[in-house]
Amino acid sequence: MSTSYAVIQTGGKQYRVSVGDQLDVEKLGVPVGSEVSLDRVLMVANGDQVSVGQPLLAGATVRATVVGEGRGEKIRIFKMKRRKGYRRTQGHRQSYTRVRIDAIAA
Repeated sequence: MSTSYAVIQTGGKQYRVSVGDQLDVEKLGVPVGSEVSLDRVLMVANGDQVSVGQPLLAGATVRATVVGEGRGEKIRIFKMKRRKGYRRTQGHRQSYTRVRIDAIAA
């Protein structure tokens, strides 16, 4: 594993990424094969040099390519109030976009 990595924020979550990584992020609504620039970079580390933003790092971007889209595992939501006859069942599948990290520019 290389020592160069970045911490990015997308979809309300934070990810530690390196060049060549593939990760699933919240759905971006971008066609497959297109390039995406993730500019909410919180930290970039390159060997012993570490740059931390407050909260974002100015001028830092991470370039990624959209590899595919999909939907996660189904989760079941079950609500019940005892002795009242109240029962509700609901399901949910979260959509995601799979991206491949191409470059980290500090």
